[in-house]
Amino acid sequence: MEEKKLPLPPFTMETALQKVQMTEDAWNTRDPEKVCLAYTENTEWRNRTDFINGREEVKQFLKKKWEKELEYKLKKELWGFRENRMAVRFEYEWRDKTGQWFRSYGNELWEFDENGYMQKRFASINDLPIKETERILK
Repeated sequence: MEEKKLPLPPFTMETALQKVQMTEDAWNTRDPEKVCLAYTENTEWRNRTDFINGREEVKQFLKKKWEKELEYKLKKELWGFRENRMAVRFEYEWRDKTGQWFRSYGNELWEFDENGYMQKRFASINDLPIKETERILK
């Protein structure tokens, strides 16, 4: 029996905001082992042009992501929700190995199972090169 990942759907405004904040906090750890545990074993993702299936692929994807996206800092905002689904907008800042900073903007669609694990995540993301002095997320 899989443990429950509170809060559970159907979401209220309070629990939807809580789930978004928990997700933001987890991603800001930059710990693939921890982050992947919020997703179902058979989770389905589309991240930009990558199609990712299953918790293990999520873990490997995140490991590579944070090896490339250094000093990653994320902010998420709830855009809307219904029952077990949410729409979220986000921005994050990071630098590459050459020292070039970026701000990445995007939207995500999330779907949760009855135990509160994310079973689907579809993300569209755009990157904007910025100067370090233009950073707003620190």
